[in-house]
Amino acid sequence: MVLGCGLIGRRSLAVLGACARRSLGPALLGFLFHHTDLRKSAVVEQAAMKVELLPALTDNYMYLLIDKDTKEAAIVDPVQPQKVMETVKKHGVKLTTVLTTHHHWDHAGGNEKLVKLEPGLKVYGGDDRIGALTNKVTHLSTLQVGSLNIKCLSTPCHTSGHICYFVSKPGSSEPPAVFTGDTLFVAGCGKFYEGTADEMYKALIEVLGRLPPDTKVYCGHEYTINNLKFARHVEPHNAAIQEKLAWAKVREVRDRGAHGAVHHCRGVHLQPLHASEGEERAGTRWGDGPRDHHEGHPQREGPVQGAAGLSNCRGCWRRLGRELF
Repeated sequence: MVLGCGLIGRRSLAVLGACARRSLGPALLGFLFHHTDLRKSAVVEQAAMKVELLPALTDNYMYLLIDKDTKEAAIVDPVQPQKVMETVKKHGVKLTTVLTTHHHWDHAGGNEKLVKLEPGLKVYGGDDRIGALTNKVTHLSTLQVGSLNIKCLSTPCHTSGHICYFVSKPGSSEPPAVFTGDTLFVAGCGKFYEGTADEMYKALIEVLGRLPPDTKVYCGHEYTINNLKFARHVEPHNAAIQEKLAWAKVREVRDRGAHGAVHHCRGVHLQPLHASEGEERAGTRWGDGPRDHHEGHPQREGPVQGAAGLSNCRGCWRRLGRELF
């Protein structure tokens, strides 16, 4: 895990300013912060599925996904296996599946121990570097966890084999969910370790951005406040950023850090957060986008809305990618 403070050169800031003027949002650049708030588990419950958010390490999230019909469960990125097994026992469910978003140790590092604690697990992922992998998946591969359908979405850039997992219940009208690992965060996205700006653009806009508007997003790290602070630094007079940052600080005090992931269950979807027309435009520009413990970058919300502004800045993405990463 890379922590510390990023360095910004004058040329980078010039490009960043151009991005902001073109409505990219808090641009494709960021500081690296050590996020140390106290976090707690939380449960998001729907009619068909239940998701328990399990804070791990310094700022990671693991997720226990439970099919309520069959009591079958999957775990997303189980970096702390013992904590996973304690939660499985608490819910009285059968853990059958591991959904690994990418091979980095803070996401896949617990796989090998977990399969020893729970023999017979199927371990899914899109990269041969993932420990204990049993089922390699590709874009649009599908699998089942009980009665829940899971579609694999390839989002290479942070790593070449990164997969997001889209979960839905056939015939259900309730919102689906997507587990985005280190591709999409609240007000940030993953660093371009093994990919390009074009790939991240496709991942955010053409893949995740085209999911149903009510999709609940569960991201891999808690960076909400620091991402929004950087956004405020870039555009200090942007009211939408100030409002969102104030909201996040209140939630941090109330929830002791669970706000970034739980955020979604109370309205932070891939759609603009607010209802009014003016707020929708602001939400589309600044909404709930991305950052990464190895970074902070382009940030985007909104399904197809706002894609034009981002498209205009693809050259800026490339220039920043070459200069910073």
